[in-house]
Amino acid sequence: MSEFSDTELRRLDLTLLLVFLGLVRHRKAIVVAAELGLTPSAVSQALKRLRHQFGDPLFLRQPHGLEPTAIALALAGPVGMAVEALRHAMGVTRQFDPATASGIIRLAALDAAQIVLVPALIRRLQEQAPGLQLAVLPLGRGDALAALASGEADAAIGFIWNVPDAINQQPLYTEDYLVAGPPALLAGGLDLETYLAAPHVLVSPGGGLSGIVDEALAAKGRIRRVIAALPAFLPALVAASAAGALVTLPRRIALAHAASHGLAVSEPPLAIRPYPVALFWHRRNDGDARREWLAGQLVQAAA
Repeated sequence: MSEFSDTELRRLDLTLLLVFLGLVRHRKAIVVAAELGLTPSAVSQALKRLRHQFGDPLFLRQPHGLEPTAIALALAGPVGMAVEALRHAMGVTRQFDPATASGIIRLAALDAAQIVLVPALIRRLQEQAPGLQLAVLPLGRGDALAALASGEADAAIGFIWNVPDAINQQPLYTEDYLVAGPPALLAGGLDLETYLAAPHVLVSPGGGLSGIVDEALAAKGRIRRVIAALPAFLPALVAASAAGALVTLPRRIALAHAASHGLAVSEPPLAIRPYPVALFWHRRNDGDARREWLAGQLVQAAA
């Protein structure tokens, strides 16, 4: 086999090599998928790319699993040594100095986490790690988990009820809700009948016209009048102010931003389930010192 060109080497990302070594070791794609936090489909696609790159089937399907070809067995030793050398080199990241660090932190976060945590995090980066840049990816739960698995995102902030085994988390805070609306409407407190009689602006990233509040109302056999659905909280505050409507939103956002839009706040007149906000990362990054430092900064920002 001739030597690979730089262009060919560029196509061999680290995930492909880890999949290759996993298949040599386990001989079963489903085991490799679980070990690397990938889907079986992703492992199949990686194997397809490996076969194309090396010009060899690499693994033959047998009743007991995948049998490595002669070329795969010949590659296993050198590829394993290369990955271990890279793993050793990356161990330098365990000695993280924010003052001299450089690079990009890619953080998956939707609207609420962007408003509550990201400004404080940016300030901390400027003060303690000026060489680091922050890129925020506006990804929902499923896309955020996929980005963590693929390495597109270093970490994610939000709430996920069913966390996959490959993902670890650190709690940041628990959030509940307030209602923001015209001061005259909320002056004497807010009862359920007043709440239901008023027009409502709903925050719905997906564009739906019902949410957690409507679920709580449905359990009581009641409905509210939603006049508009917006994908983000700050535009919803602007819209509520312009329309004389109510908007039910996370407490931290309401307390920080409702008054600047001419709105008062009140406790909601019904019980709405609070939700935990956490930092999520792939378990392959458990020992990464930069990830540990980032977690510490977010815990302090949340406080």
